[in-house]
Amino acid sequence: MRLSTGFIIAGAYADKVRRAIHAQLREAVSRGEVELREVDRARAELNRILHRIIVEELKSDKGDVVRARVDYDVVDGKIVFKLDTLSLEYFKRVPDGEVAKAVERGLAEIKGEAAHRGDLEVERAASTPVGDQLFKVKREGREVGMLLVTPLDGEVMVRGALLEPKPIILKGRLPAARGLEEALSRGMASLLQGGREVSVEEAERALKDLSASAR
Repeated sequence: MRLSTGFIIAGAYADKVRRAIHAQLREAVSRGEVELREVDRARAELNRILHRIIVEELKSDKGDVVRARVDYDVVDGKIVFKLDTLSLEYFKRVPDGEVAKAVERGLAEIKGEAAHRGDLEVERAASTPVGDQLFKVKREGREVGMLLVTPLDGEVMVRGALLEPKPIILKGRLPAARGLEEALSRGMASLLQGGREVSVEEAERALKDLSASAR
């Protein structure tokens, strides 16, 4: 048989072991195959082992999460744990203050990226003869730029140009995502930050070259 505590806070493991082993062996006790005091002895034995590991070795806090599992047999009225099957999963609780700060930092970064990216959207436009993908960049429904995307191993290479929010030449590599649109959406802010501001005329020339590449 296997005893599992399920995922519980570390401070509750002893009570969960007691409830789990008594529930599993209730019928065996009723049939006289094992005595109740033997169940209590085995429970105490396992809890001593878990206390040594969870409390003394791992130095866990009561709010941490653990799951302990171990196989055992009932042999001649004795409960015998197979300690070589004992496994313990342990998850350290992060203090609320640290979590709150991480949430605050993450939201600030997301808002910063959104502000830098503005309301730019990408739309797949065409494929080039060599397999690159050409995307239109739109702002409030108007086409304001183009991106030429080359899928690579684990990333995408992007070349492009925008007229709005300012004339700029873009070039860089982005991590691959589940789709090219997602990769571009996630990486637009970094592309803009690394872009080179140019004149309107130079941006327009770059857009003509990009458009011609798909023919």
